[in-house]
Amino acid sequence: MTGFIRSRPIASAIVAFVLLLILLGSFPIVPETKQAVVVRFGKPVRIYNQYTPGRPVGGLGAGINWRIPFAEQIVWIDKRVQDVDMQRQQVLSTDQRRLEVDAFARYRITNPLLMYIRAGSEEQLREQLRPILGSEVRNELGRVEFASLLTPERQGIMDSVRTSLNKIALQYGVEIIDVRIKRTDLPDGAPLAAAFDRMRTSREQEARSIQAQGAKQAAIIRAQADADASKTYAASFGRDPDFYDFYRAMQSYQTTFVGDGQTKPAPTNIILSPQNDYLKEFTGRSK
Repeated sequence: MTGFIRSRPIASAIVAFVLLLILLGSFPIVPETKQAVVVRFGKPVRIYNQYTPGRPVGGLGAGINWRIPFAEQIVWIDKRVQDVDMQRQQVLSTDQRRLEVDAFARYRITNPLLMYIRAGSEEQLREQLRPILGSEVRNELGRVEFASLLTPERQGIMDSVRTSLNKIALQYGVEIIDVRIKRTDLPDGAPLAAAFDRMRTSREQEARSIQAQGAKQAAIIRAQADADASKTYAASFGRDPDFYDFYRAMQSYQTTFVGDGQTKPAPTNIILSPQNDYLKEFTGRSK
């Protein structure tokens, strides 16, 4: 062996370098933040550093491991929380508002073997989750009104989206941690103007309805007041007809000569004879 190395130093160096690569490739180092799926001729055979709920990220499984060189390959899968953005799309709410919605979901790969079988890689997983997220957001927002997205009820809507999305994501070995809406807008141009017109028309109709209801209540109150006044006048006339005549005459004089306090009387001259019955209260005459 020593003679071979001395006689062929270049070949010996190449062989030593290849052996070193094989040795290093046989004992891969699994990072704390990665899960490793060992694949032998396209078939997964074992997993290193798999995520376990409740166990720290840098727990058992990370570090130096082994594989068969050339026969086994390693597929690296992130162990940390990741996110996927939904493509901006239009959603029709129950009050017929077209909304432009941006949303995203945060997830973690909890079953790397199932993820590898169903998706193949993390990038392909995102591409499959993106339309599913858009579909679930569209379905949930289509069941609520636009105003609900501006209230605390929005959190309940997002929880429903997360629950629905999680049922599908579990088929890919993924756990959905959270779903959020980044932005919700009305479409620009004619749809936005039409939405504002509908909102203005709705508020005007509501104002007219409130005004009509107030006028109705005012009419009822006035009618009741007139009825009570008539009863009072009738009772007064029955008890003291002379006082009733005097009181009504004073009211008439006030309205004619002074006004009712709201409108100023017209500058009109009234010429009456002293014997006129209208002035009987001034002269002290009775009927």
